[in-house]
Amino acid sequence: MSTKESGAGTERLKRKIYEKELRDLQVELCRLQDWIKASGERVVIVLEGRDAAGKGGTIKALTERVSPRVFRVVALPAPSDRDKTQMYIQRFVEHFPAGGEIVIFDRSWYNRAGVEYVMGFCTSEQHQRFLELCPVFEKFVVEGGLRLIKIWLEVGQEEQDRRFRARIEDPLRQWKLSPMDIQSYSRWYDYSRARDLMFEHTDTDHAPWHIVRSDDKKRARLNTIAHILAQIPYEKVDRARVRLPRRSEKRAYDDMASIADRRHVARKF
Repeated sequence: MSTKESGAGTERLKRKIYEKELRDLQVELCRLQDWIKASGERVVIVLEGRDAAGKGGTIKALTERVSPRVFRVVALPAPSDRDKTQMYIQRFVEHFPAGGEIVIFDRSWYNRAGVEYVMGFCTSEQHQRFLELCPVFEKFVVEGGLRLIKIWLEVGQEEQDRRFRARIEDPLRQWKLSPMDIQSYSRWYDYSRARDLMFEHTDTDHAPWHIVRSDDKKRARLNTIAHILAQIPYEKVDRARVRLPRRSEKRAYDDMASIADRRHVARKF
């Protein structure tokens, strides 16, 4: 298997170092954004991984400094009754990027190789057919000019346990713990076997998988962003220097006088 892996360091990355490195990478993401818009490139990023592997935080780090019009995040809900009557890949393809866009799938068509297969939401025949056809579909996508980047976040058993327990105890995180997460906790090895089978069939030369160790969330975010930047041959696009124009006559309108008698929200802080 040609799956490539980004490892984690032996100790947790210090916050000060993380924030500096993250800022530098986010500057590069802004440059990538300019180039994507100028070149009309189309990019799909598939972000998969175990539950509690840190996908949400990684996506936030990826997107918090760029435009949502260029970097679009797609996180589809469970399929509706209507969705279930469509060709399986159909509801994902309709979210693919137009020129000048990057689409990040927070979970993707690989649901069929993971949660749907393990939890029995699809038949064995549907699962096998997906594994056979997915590489063909992705080759068609790539040959059509779309850049496809597939990343798997892998968290260890002990760290997943710690994160799940933290979610149980913290009211600010409890919304992250779904009944499906509880099922995935108890079926760790079923998911491991499904993951390995998925890699075996869908890790191809035209659309390889890249594994990022995520026991250290900070390192995982930096490694993921650095990998994405390395996959796209972007260049810095020169921007015209912006000069602010002069305002209109300063006494032509008094902003404060115009709102003096309006109702205000009560000040609590």
